[in-house]
Amino acid sequence: MAMYRKLGKTSSQRKALLRNQVTMLILNGRITTTEARAKEVKKIAEKLIALGIKEKDNYETVTVKTKVPQKDKDGRRVKEKDANGKKVTVFDEVEKEIKKDMPSRLHARHQMLSVLYDVTEVPAEIQGRKKNTKKVDLAAKIFDEIAPKYTNRNGGFTRIVKIGPRKGDAAMMVILELV
Repeated sequence: MAMYRKLGKTSSQRKALLRNQVTMLILNGRITTTEARAKEVKKIAEKLIALGIKEKDNYETVTVKTKVPQKDKDGRRVKEKDANGKKVTVFDEVEKEIKKDMPSRLHARHQMLSVLYDVTEVPAEIQGRKKNTKKVDLAAKIFDEIAPKYTNRNGGFTRIVKIGPRKGDAAMMVILELV
């Protein structure tokens, strides 16, 4: 008996499909897919969330001094001429508090990132679409948003709800969502 469903795909196609669906589940909270795929995605997602719960508080806060460019009222960087006549950006020193992962949490983060794809969030409005794109840190989302919701729960972080057969091939369609 096999340990997993092959889903009618080669191993590289299957891995890419499952990674994509797990990424979308973590990002959006729910996906619609076939029953067989949902059961495979559920296994992977539950492991990632359990890992996040285990390591969610395993960090230390560190204060760091950083240089931040000064900005004018329009949001552009302030530039001044230096001794040679070149324009250089003016910086301010600011103290920031950052979370520094302990070794086990860092390892957990790397394990999550080996499964999850990089996601870039693009704004809906057309103006500034190229300029205002943001990279979403899904591992941080698991640690900071998802894991605290499930701390007192021992598994069962996702739910499969059947919604009926697909029109083309009558495959059972389901909604896989975070509880």
